[in-house]
Amino acid sequence: MEEDEKAWLAANRDKKTPDDDGWVNISAHSVGASGNGEKGEKEWCGVVGFFHPFCNAGGGGERVLWAAIRATQDRWPSAKCIVYTGDHDVNKDMILARVRERFNIHLHAPTVTFLYLTTRRWVLASTWPYFTLAGQSLGSVILAWDAFSLLVPDIFVDTMGYAFALGLSKFLFKHVPTGAYVHYPTISTDMLQSLDPSSSVGGQGVNAGKGAGAKGVLKRTYWQLFARLYSRVGSSIDVVMTNSTWTQGHIQQLWGPLRRKSKKQNPIVVVYPPVAVSELEEEIEVSEESEKKREAVILYIAQFRPEKNHQLIIQAFSEFLKRGSDAAKSAQLVLVGSVRDDHDSKRVYKLRLLVNELHIKDRVKFHLDASWPQILDWLRKAFVGVNGMWNEHFGIGVVEYQAAGLISVVHDSGGPKLDIVTEVDGKPTGYHATTSSEFALAFEKALSQADPLAMRRRARISAKRFTEQQFAKKWTAQMEKLVAMKV
Repeated sequence: MEEDEKAWLAANRDKKTPDDDGWVNISAHSVGASGNGEKGEKEWCGVVGFFHPFCNAGGGGERVLWAAIRATQDRWPSAKCIVYTGDHDVNKDMILARVRERFNIHLHAPTVTFLYLTTRRWVLASTWPYFTLAGQSLGSVILAWDAFSLLVPDIFVDTMGYAFALGLSKFLFKHVPTGAYVHYPTISTDMLQSLDPSSSVGGQGVNAGKGAGAKGVLKRTYWQLFARLYSRVGSSIDVVMTNSTWTQGHIQQLWGPLRRKSKKQNPIVVVYPPVAVSELEEEIEVSEESEKKREAVILYIAQFRPEKNHQLIIQAFSEFLKRGSDAAKSAQLVLVGSVRDDHDSKRVYKLRLLVNELHIKDRVKFHLDASWPQILDWLRKAFVGVNGMWNEHFGIGVVEYQAAGLISVVHDSGGPKLDIVTEVDGKPTGYHATTSSEFALAFEKALSQADPLAMRRRARISAKRFTEQQFAKKWTAQMEKLVAMKV
């Protein structure tokens, strides 16, 4: 890596430095190892290991990874960023090219490299048809051992949610600081409560009501034991970041008591994931002129997975049409999403059957595996953006709705409720709903807005909290704590 850096400097002597591309400018924070202008910290040249076995997947979790590496490179130009990955089918140049194309994030190539793991199959759900949570967690330990056999970093950071990998690191290498960016808790109290049909969340989630009978008792006991183990490994992590207030609350509930006992000084903080807010603002106009081009389209952008609850939104849309109001006369529901495998294809087929049964086939469109330009076209013309997932951990898609100026109708839970669709200047940026009837009423309100442009502008203001620049500053502040433990 040092040789690559020398070669890069020689080839680019007369060109701008890697820090001059305008992506973001990171200034030193108060948590410095040197404590007097951060010179010692700025020149820190250690190795940061990023544990992200699926780094080439191209999803929101990967955007966090690459934005984190970019912020780390900006703050510590001499540091070496190592990514532990299982993507053997792609080399470094191919991965970095996809990062540029997919996320518009330009990394400084000489100080980032990849170490390839051979045991990634152990963290696949398909490897563990039974006791999947425990199996995948054990698999992450195997995968972490694989990673450490290649290189033990100065700082070890997990950006996928493999807390047990961090637990192994702390067990083997006590003096290696560990950091976690938690997208969602592997298990939560809501999951446990969902097993009980009589609880407030008993009818929600993919395991809703499965706590009855002998099999249900076994499942509940297994989850409770797993939650204890999960809490123990979580208590050993030095710096913990979560992607939302909802995730923070559950992680504090699970990890907090033991972290306090072990006297972990760093609080669990929220670092919102980076969203391409600026790009959407540039691509999509929100003005009186653009308002004339909006159509009565309710847009749902989401993968066709069971937790996204497309069925609820289709049923709500059918109820909305039955109202026969002026707002419903020309309304359309557009479902945009990717299809990963045969299971997703069958799910789409069942949704099409439901649309036929409800006699709304001519009012619902399915747009599968849409390209980014096609998604932008829908964001320009749509009126409402909807999200039907219960306890969405954050909701990057909802932020994209706001950045594009859509009026959001989201499930009254999780990140969309607590962090995203909130008031601006005491006025709403969208609507919350839980049942199909509530969603139908929210569609009515959204499409009947007397001044929709005002709400769109408030939504855009709200979205500015989730930019790449905001993420970089908060990420760097937490990374400085880890660097301070090594310098």
